[in-house]
Parts: sequence; structure tokens; C-alpha cells
Amino acid sequence: MIEFFLWVLNQNKCYECYHFHDFYVGFPSTNRHTPSVIWEEVNEKLLNGRCSRPHDVLGMHREKEHIIVRTFLRGVTQCDVVNRKTGELHGMEKQHRDGIFFWKSDGKTAAPFPYLLRATPHGQPVREFEDAYRFPPTISEFDCHLFAEGKSLHIHRHLGGHFCAIDGVFGMRFAVWAPGASRVSLVGDFVQWDGRYFPMRPLGSSGIWEIFMPGLSGRGPYKYELVDSLGHVQLRSDPFAKSYEGPPHHASLFQREKTHIWRDDRWMEKRRRERPFRKTISIYEIHLGSWRRVKEEGDRPLTYAENAHQLATYCSQMGFNYVELLPICEFPFEGSWGYQTTGFFAPTRRYGMANDFKYFVDVLHRSGIGVILDWVPSHFPKDRFALAQFDGTCLYEHADSRQGEHKEWGTLVFNYGRNEVRNFLLASALSWLEDYHIDGFRVDAVSSMIYLDYMRSAGQWIPNFCGGRENFEAIDFLKEFNILTHKLFPGIFTIAEEATSFPRLTAPVDCGGIGFDFKWNMGWMHDALDYFSTDSFRRSHCHGKLTFTMLYQYSEHFILALSHDEVVHGKSSLLSRMPSNEIRQKAQMLRSLFGYMWTWPGKKTLFMGGEFGQYNEWYYARSLDWHLLDHLDHGGLQRWIRDLNHLYHGRPWLGYYDDEPCGFQWINPDDHQSSVLTYLRRGCDDSQCILVVCNFSAMGRNHYRIGVPTVGIWREVLNSDGQEYGGHGLGNFGSKFSEAIPWNAMSQSLSLFLPPHSTIILEQISRCGKIAADFS
Repeated sequence: MIEFFLWVLNQNKCYECYHFHDFYVGFPSTNRHTPSVIWEEVNEKLLNGRCSRPHDVLGMHREKEHIIVRTFLRGVTQCDVVNRKTGELHGMEKQHRDGIFFWKSDGKTAAPFPYLLRATPHGQPVREFEDAYRFPPTISEFDCHLFAEGKSLHIHRHLGGHFCAIDGVFGMRFAVWAPGASRVSLVGDFVQWDGRYFPMRPLGSSGIWEIFMPGLSGRGPYKYELVDSLGHVQLRSDPFAKSYEGPPHHASLFQREKTHIWRDDRWMEKRRRERPFRKTISIYEIHLGSWRRVKEEGDRPLTYAENAHQLATYCSQMGFNYVELLPICEFPFEGSWGYQTTGFFAPTRRYGMANDFKYFVDVLHRSGIGVILDWVPSHFPKDRFALAQFDGTCLYEHADSRQGEHKEWGTLVFNYGRNEVRNFLLASALSWLEDYHIDGFRVDAVSSMIYLDYMRSAGQWIPNFCGGRENFEAIDFLKEFNILTHKLFPGIFTIAEEATSFPRLTAPVDCGGIGFDFKWNMGWMHDALDYFSTDSFRRSHCHGKLTFTMLYQYSEHFILALSHDEVVHGKSSLLSRMPSNEIRQKAQMLRSLFGYMWTWPGKKTLFMGGEFGQYNEWYYARSLDWHLLDHLDHGGLQRWIRDLNHLYHGRPWLGYYDDEPCGFQWINPDDHQSSVLTYLRRGCDDSQCILVVCNFSAMGRNHYRIGVPTVGIWREVLNSDGQEYGGHGLGNFGSKFSEAIPWNAMSQSLSLFLPPHSTIILEQISRCGKIAADFS
């Protein structure tokens, strides 16, 4: 039918768009339509775009002993019904000059039959085509029930647009949830965006509208035209679409892509066996649009495919075993960096199509690198083409702005108490794991979800039924999210970006927790950056900022993150925040910070550019300053991160004991006058042990004595002041023998030279006389 419609549209431009409707066998046999009823229904509703139940008027129906067919074909002089079984031709009567055609059997035909429509447009050849109303509903009553209960885990397989075949006829089925609409139509180029054509079928009380479009193929934009309860007409993108146009139209796109053949079986099998909190995890946080750009081609960003190969090579060399993507779910406003999502099931087309993103993930997996998606179920923008007041009512959001709006962000809050909304978000997460092999999620702005008074003054929020500020519905949603994702996809992990001390975020749900695997350690991040932004001669007064975090270190499973949030909005880059006027000294300080970070308990996350000392603050529409690597200070910093990663992954026990108090031991946390921290990271025995010595002052410390637990040679494995890193090359000549001088409550000690602004990592020679595994 669509093929005929498009053909007529191209052949006869003087006529308005043609309309053909489908058939619904379930028309009640007791309903006998007289011509006056037909006239009223068609003239006042179909022709005026107000028909909420087109299947009650158009298509094939049984009327007592008769079979009747009605269709609406504008610009057609004659139409016939063709019996597909017998080939018999039944002429239709034109009942209205605008194109209402009607046929009634003579009583000999007792049952509905498969048929085609045969139409003769003005001055054009005869064409045969499928009537879309020849097909039954494409969504079962049971699936509608599950969605209403919030339990349809694969509702994204039913709602949205999907290529399929029904009774051997290929086309596309479309479905959308809009319970507040009085009429929903599918519109696109194929109907010149006229909502009077292709009104959809409501499925009972579910609020779901659907239609099957036989013959629709290729690719093209589409939207839903909705008439709300007040008669206002609105155009909406498909919330479940897999692809969207960019600004200004933001239409959903249907496109038949080839099936991607995954080649990451080895990675996926390995993932299923792993326990993330027992492994070393070093995450490279990246914004795909600004990591690298092609200046020779208008400074465009790299495509998914280009990013895949370059990023896989870079991360492998640098020792990052995961990348975390700033949101790539489709979004309209570039300046939001993706955090104002409108397409929760679609990778943004800025860098390619859905299959291109699958290829991106596949390449990284085959290089041994996982992919984490920054996912935003906490809020959504007010753009009227998307979710906001989708069907004329507050469908996805709360009606009361005290619950449904983030005024500071200018966004809306999901109504987590509505089953269908929870189901929508859960299906989004599951689709990324299933369709794109994503390895985990970093969930944005969890604090804004779990607190009703988040960024709100008194009187601007509504307490829960206990009178408190916890959002129980959001908390239940997060629990369900974590339960489902871990149950269905073993080995993935979830990360909470949560800035308060809400308890047990990373405890299992069955133990009273929320079920996340990790939480960003925001306290560590703020304290560390405050400390390192302080002039060296003042640091003795804020020494506690570095040691305080150990008081709560084992209350959650933490990730130490220096993220994108710390290099924007006037905060400057990490390098430029170091308190010095000399680039070399800034780099020296930053190397000492990274050394402290990589040896402190917790997984690691670093935003792109930090690894080589990006000097300018990050900007989403500009590439990182890769030319800085030509300078030793920046190239040396990059090598330092590389070697820290290799040291970290080369000692798996560092990750295994991240969350165990036995994996960390203070030697001296209290030398605030010298701004020196010393501690051990331990494994299961004395052979698994590194000594970390941090001198955060501007003065070198000669003959600085440090207690050690065992007798032997302690080798200097890494020294941030090494010349290869841009330092002065000061150190301890490669190794030191322990002395039988008790110190720091230990029987042995070392006398070391500590370069200014440095982190030194030492490791004892094993008992068998071999040197422990090298970082290189």
C-alpha cells in the first residue's frame, strides 16, 4: 500500500496525499452501519483528522451475513477489491467525492478473506496494493498488560518502529504509548506530514496505539501526530526510535540496516566470569565529539569507526582497560554534552549509525577494552518534540513542578512511581546491554533522584508519605535497575555518581542496599583537588584532607574519579590548577597527584586530556591539544600515566584487595609538617606489597627515614621525578637496603631521598631473589 501511495504521490502532484487504511477482522458483528452513520463518521472525523478508531470505519468487516470493505483513497476514480485466493474482482462504490469507497458482498461470501485493493488514479495506470487494515494488531493483550504492570523487559521490541513480515507481507509496525491522546497518526514524507492519513489503532485501555504499514521499506523520517484531549495537534518524535534526525527537525528515522556480526565472543565470555570489584579497573572518560577532530575536513569530529581504531590503540598503549563515554544517547543540544537526553534507545547520529556504534564497541572489546555508558535516567529536557507533556498530559513527568521539575537545570524529572515510565527506563538500559554489548553504566545525578529536596528550598518540594525527603519510588527503581541488569548480564557493573553520604549505595539489594557496584568517591576528589590547588607552603595546614578519606574508605566500593566536571565551568584544567607559574613545576605537582591517586585504594577514572596535561579548560566543540605532546612536560606526564597503569594492572592483587582493610596499611599519615604521606598496599602475603612515599612539599627530603615491614632490598619501581617523565632525575639510585633501625612501629626502615612534589613507589625483592614483576 505504501508503495502505491508513494507512486501516486510522485506521478500526480496536483492531488493531495492519498490515504489507505488497514483492516481489522474483529469488528463487532452486531454493528450495522447505515449510510448516514458512514457519512458522519467519515466526513466529520476521517476527513477532518478526528477519527480515534479508524478500524471501526475502514477496512474489512463482517455485517451479519455480508462482508463489507471501506477505504479512503483521494484522487482515485475507481477502486476494486481483489480476492487474493480466487482472483475475483469486486467493484467498489464511491460514496463520497473525497474518496470514500465501499463494497458489500451479496451474501454468498460468508467469511473475511485476504484481499488487495486495485485502484485507478486520475490519468494513471491501474495499481494493486495491500490495504494496511488487512492485518491484525501487532502487540498482544498480554504484552500490553505487562507494560502496564511495568514488567515488560523487552517493551522496546514492541513499541517504536520495527521492520517485520505479517502473513508473508513485509513492512513496518509502529506503536506508541499515548493514553491521553484522542487520536494518533503516523506521519512522514510518505504522507507529506498530513495527520489525516494513517491514524493508528488504540489497543484497549493500555494507552498504546499501533499500525502496520505494508510495503514501507528503505529509510525515512517519521513522527507521531497526536490530538490531545483539548483538540490541540502536536508532533512528537518516537520515544523508542533507534535513530533520529538532527536539529532542527528531530524526526525519528526508520532505516533497515544489515545485522552486525559480533566478533567479541572471547570478551563476553571473560566478562561473564569476572567479578568487577575484584579486578583492576582503569577508566578513560571520553567525549567522542572532542577527543580528536579532523581539522582538514572542517574540524569535524571522528566517526564511531574512526574513534574505534584510534581509541583502541591509544588505550591499549596507555593501559586503560575501560572507556567511559559521556552520554551518546541521542540529544538535541550540543552544549549539554549529552546530559539532556531525548533518545533513550538511540546512539547519536553525530558520529554514525547504530551499526557503526556496534562496530565501535566490537573493536574495543577485541582489543581488551570495555565500554561504559554514561546514562541519564534522572531527568530529561523540556523540548516539545520529545517526552515533555508527550500526549498533552504530564505522561513521563510529574504534574506538580515541586516533584516534576529541576528548575536549576531547566529539565523535568521522571515519574518513577508510574509503571510504564519505570518500564521505559529499564528497557532503555537493557537494550544497551543486549543490542550494543555495553559493559556497564555510570548513572548520572543519583543524588537528584534519591532526594526530593535536591537543590530545592523549603516549600519547593513535597515530603514522602513518612514526612522525609527520600524519594522511595526512585530508590525502588534504582534497586530494580541493578537487580535486572546484573541478573540478565553477569559481569557488567554499575556506577553511581552520588555526591552525598546516602548509605549502602554499593551494598547488594538483598542486604538492604541499592545494588550499585561502585560509587564515585566525590569526597576524595574534592579534598584531593583542594589540597593540590593549595600553595605548597600552606599544605601543612590541610594535611588532613588527604587522610580523612580513610575514615570512610570501606563504607562503599569506591572509584577515584577526576572527571569532566572538574575541568569545566571556569574550574580550569587539572594542570592549570596546580599552584605554580612554571609549567614544569605544575606538571611535577600533577604527577605526584596521579601517583597518589593510582596507589590509593579504589578503581580509577580520568577524563581525557588529564593524562598529558591539557592546559586549556575542556570545550565540547574543540579537540584536545594533542600538539602539547611535543613538549617534555606533557609527554612525560603521559608516560607517567602509562607506567602507573601498567604497574597497577601488573599487580592484580591491588584491585582484588581494593575494598579490604587488609589491603592498606599506614606507615605514617601524620607528618603534616613535611607534607609527606607513607603507606603500604598489600596483597595476601609479604611478597605482594608496595611501599608508597609521597612528598607534596616544594622541598626535597634527604635521609628521610621510613619504617618497612620486612628485611631486604626495596627497589624503586616508579619515581615521578624521573627524567623520562619530565622530572629532575632525583631518587635513590634504583634500590635501597633496609636497616635494622626500628621506625614507625616497624623493626626495619629505609633512609630515602624524597624529591620535591614527588611520588615514589618501591617494591621489595621477592624471597626467591627475583625482582618483582616490572611495570614495563
